[in-house]
Amino acid sequence: MELKERFADRSAVFGVVGLGYVGLPLATEMAKAGHRVLGLEVSEEKAALVNRGESYIPDVPTPELARLVADGLIEATTDFSRAGACDAVVICVPTPLNKAKEPDVSCITSAAESIAPYLHTNMLVALESTTYPGTTEEVLRPIIERGGGQGKLQDTSTEQDTLTVGESLFLAFSPERVDPGNAVYQTKNTPKLVGGVTPACTEVATAFYESFLDTVVPMSSARAAEMAKLLENIFRCVNIALVNELLMLSERMDIDIWEVVDAAKTKPFGFMPFYPGPGLGGHCIPIDPFYLAWKAREYDFQSEFIELAGRVNENMPYYVVQRLMEALNAEGKALSISRVLILGVAYKADIGDMRKSPAIRISELLLAKGADLVYHDPHVPEFDAGGKRLSSLELTREEVAAADAVLILTAHTSVNHRMVAENARMVLDTRNALRGIECDRVVRL
Repeated sequence: MELKERFADRSAVFGVVGLGYVGLPLATEMAKAGHRVLGLEVSEEKAALVNRGESYIPDVPTPELARLVADGLIEATTDFSRAGACDAVVICVPTPLNKAKEPDVSCITSAAESIAPYLHTNMLVALESTTYPGTTEEVLRPIIERGGGQGKLQDTSTEQDTLTVGESLFLAFSPERVDPGNAVYQTKNTPKLVGGVTPACTEVATAFYESFLDTVVPMSSARAAEMAKLLENIFRCVNIALVNELLMLSERMDIDIWEVVDAAKTKPFGFMPFYPGPGLGGHCIPIDPFYLAWKAREYDFQSEFIELAGRVNENMPYYVVQRLMEALNAEGKALSISRVLILGVAYKADIGDMRKSPAIRISELLLAKGADLVYHDPHVPEFDAGGKRLSSLELTREEVAAADAVLILTAHTSVNHRMVAENARMVLDTRNALRGIECDRVVRL
C-alpha cells in the first residue's frame, strides 16, 4: 500500500492539530524519527514559539525542539489549508466537560472542519483526544467524508464531493497516554493503542505509528480503543475514590490510612496501592470518566461506580478545608483570622501543571472564608483563585513560622519538608510528605 510505504521510507509529511501537552511531544517524536512535521495551531503565539524553537511544554526540551526546527523537520502554522500537504493528520485538542458534566467535543468538530476541505485521497486522519466511545465514527467521520477535495493528491479532473473512509481515506482513534513529568514513560516508549474505523484503517494507522513509536497495539475498532482509554482513567478514579473514602472513615476510627496502604501493598499479588489526597487534578482523571457516564445514559444504563467515585473525589477539597478548620480550632484560632501557607499548588509533584488542580478549589474556599492566603510552589509562579491573583513567595523559615497553618497540597521534592515541620506552628499534610517525621504539630490527612 503506497501510504504505508511512504511512512516507512520517511517521505511522508505528518500534520498535528493542536500543539499542547499531547501534540507537541508527539510532533517532536515524529521529527526525531526523520519525518517532516507540520503543526497546525489556532494560537499564533504557540506557532511563533515553536518556529523559534522555544518549547513551552516541560516534556519537550527547548534545545531538542530548536534543533528539529533548525533541521527543517518541524514547522508550525495557523494556516489550516496546509493540511492538504500532509499524508497523515493527528488531532490532539482538548475535550472538556461543560457545567452539566457533559462532553464538549466542539474542539474536535472545529479541528475536523478546519482540515476537512483540504483532505485528499490516500490520507490518514487519527484522533488522540480522549472522548466517549463512538466519537470517531459518529462525530468525526461524517465531517471528513464530506469535506475532501482540495488536498495535494486529489484528482481535480473529476468532481468528488466525498471521500470514503476505509477506501480512499483512513480514520482511526489512538488515545493519548501522556503522563506529564514522567521520566520513564514518555510518548515514544508508552505502548500505543490504535483502533481503526475499518480493518484497512487499523492497518494504515498501525503502520503510521510504528514509523516513530516503539510499540503499537492494534485493536478491533475505534470504539474499543476509545473505551480502553476510559477504562484506564476510570480504574484510577474509582480506586482513588475508594482510598479517599477509607481515609475519611479511618480518621474517625483513629487509624493511619497511610500505614494501612503501606501494609496492604506488601502483598505481592492481588493488590495495587492507591493513595488518598486533596482531590483529583490533571487533564484526564477528573474529566474522562464522565464521558462514559454521559454516553451510558443513551443506553439506559446508570454508571453508578463512576458517578459515585466522582462525588467522593470532588468532595475532597471541602474535606481538606474542614480538617484545616478543625486543626486551627484546636489551637483556639479561627480560619477567618489565620494566615495559611499552601505548599504546592500544581496537581502533581515536580511539574507546573495546574489543570484541574485541587489547590485551585481549596484556595477559593479558603479565601471565601476570610483566610490570609499565601503559597509557595517552585514550578508555579502565579495563579488565579476566586478572582484573586496569587504569586509564589520564597520559602523561608520566617515565612513558615509566620503562618498559623501550613497546608501541604503537593509534595514537590525540591521543598525542604523537614525544615517546614521544624518551624511551623501547625501543618496539615495531605500527601504524607512528612512521612517518618514525628511531631505533635503535624496533622495528617
